[in-house]
Amino acid sequence: MKVAILGAGAWGTALGVVLSQGGHSVRLWGHRPEHVSELARTHFNARFLPGIPLVGEWVFETEFDAVLVGSEVVIVAVPSKAFREAATRLAGFQGPVVSVTKGIEFTSGLTMTGILDSVAPGLKTAALSGPSLALEVARGVPTAVVVASRDEAVSRTVQELFHRPAFRVYSSSDLIGVELGGALKNVIAIAAGVCDGLGYGDNAKAALVTRGKTEMTRLGVACGAQAETFAGLSGLGDLVLTCFSRLSRNRGFGESLGRGSPVAEVLASSASAVEGYPTAKSAWALAQRLQVDAPIISEVHAMLYEGKDVRQAVHDLLSRDSKAED
Repeated sequence: MKVAILGAGAWGTALGVVLSQGGHSVRLWGHRPEHVSELARTHFNARFLPGIPLVGEWVFETEFDAVLVGSEVVIVAVPSKAFREAATRLAGFQGPVVSVTKGIEFTSGLTMTGILDSVAPGLKTAALSGPSLALEVARGVPTAVVVASRDEAVSRTVQELFHRPAFRVYSSSDLIGVELGGALKNVIAIAAGVCDGLGYGDNAKAALVTRGKTEMTRLGVACGAQAETFAGLSGLGDLVLTCFSRLSRNRGFGESLGRGSPVAEVLASSASAVEGYPTAKSAWALAQRLQVDAPIISEVHAMLYEGKDVRQAVHDLLSRDSKAED
């Protein structure tokens, strides 16, 4: 198949590697001409996936509309802050449109496929999520993810498109749950990184991850998701990976905060989008609106947007009243 990938960062490129290994034609769009020119010249994405050759049938494009011509599937891998702009240009596309971006829009509270549905009604939307570091995927490290769609035929198409011996794709009908799992775990991962930066041990992080999963489930169910989804690949699986991996941008961001670096400084030094940063604001607003108790999300929000000291945030989280485990 001919597949258009919107977004020439690490994740979009890594998925292109998987697709090209499956014999598909990859059309990779990027918004920076100099970066796209380098990709076309070298067939390496040295900035995001060093050492990974882009072999097979690749086309590199800077013209948005041109990359869609003749494409049968679109993969949207742009940062969440640019997602709505990209989504508006997909109206009328006939094939599956797969979001691999993990986030929640602040102004609307919508997930990424929610944005697609709102600006381009009638699209065949799906979301691909799960514990999947881009560099490991590109290197062929065994990985399992999940694709979710309200349309079983769309899920099956995407599943068959990506499924490889080292890239196992499960399916789900819980679209909102799969998307929220992928988005909310980034906020918990920032908190996990703060624990690392403060020098806390594995006991603290295990407790944080466990309670974080409960918090994700609570908020997800309030949004209409199925509780069991958060025990799966896009929930617990992605949460564990993102909270513990040294390759996790969100965990690394939190670690820098825990060591005393200012938020703005860490964001400015990051080569890729730290999706947990905008998601913390969106998730906090969503929890407030739905009146869902979300103490970890609230403290992360306070650290990032209210200037709260990280040690004070951890202290306030730990000194909450005792309660029964839920």
